[in-house]
Amino acid sequence: MSETQLSEQLRYYIQLHQLHRILPESLYPHLAVCEFEQGEPICTQGEISRYLYILVKGKIKIFNTSTEGRTLVVSFKTPLELIGDVEYVQDIEIINTVEAVSPVVMIRVPYRSLKEHGSDHAPLLRFLLDIITRKFSLKSQFMSFNLIYPVEVRLASYLLSVSFDENDTGFQGKLRTSGLTDAANLIGTSYRHLNRVLRKFAEEGLIERNREYIRVLDREALRERANQNIYEQKPERID
Repeated sequence: MSETQLSEQLRYYIQLHQLHRILPESLYPHLAVCEFEQGEPICTQGEISRYLYILVKGKIKIFNTSTEGRTLVVSFKTPLELIGDVEYVQDIEIINTVEAVSPVVMIRVPYRSLKEHGSDHAPLLRFLLDIITRKFSLKSQFMSFNLIYPVEVRLASYLLSVSFDENDTGFQGKLRTSGLTDAANLIGTSYRHLNRVLRKFAEEGLIERNREYIRVLDREALRERANQNIYEQKPERID
């Protein structure tokens, strides 16, 4: 991860996402732009949370590990999204692990600065409320995903999410075959069942699979197979 303080890059993203409408100017000197490479962890479940992250570029994967060691995808997110908001409000440890799917840029806000300069700033508080209430309403939907949708739909959605970023047409990721066990765990199925579905997708010309990676060949056909991408929701906007 690399970071810069009060740069032109920071001003660019504040303007791009209209963040001046929710962030008080007194908070600006405390902001930092952080860049994460593809596959790099941003925060880890169970760690002490010290920062609010504002996702301004790229795509992130959010997943959770249960006390029994079962890991499941919660969602994939694109800008504009907040990470660490629930932890900030509830003063708790990090709830989910967050990882960069594509190259990611985030604005980092220390909690102590947020409390000092934003605790009575109504536009920011309203935005936090909107984001948090949306997350809790989506949580119940997520819990049913792995019960309602068959593995074929879950895998198609997962492949679309890790392979493409709607805001970055130049990005096309690949799922490494060394990570298939993790992928099976993340979508809630067995490694054997995952391989059966991958074999079917390859036979139908939806994907290419070799010893090193899996690449999507027919994005539209895979999107039809997924019906909708169950792991992605529309990003938040500042009105």
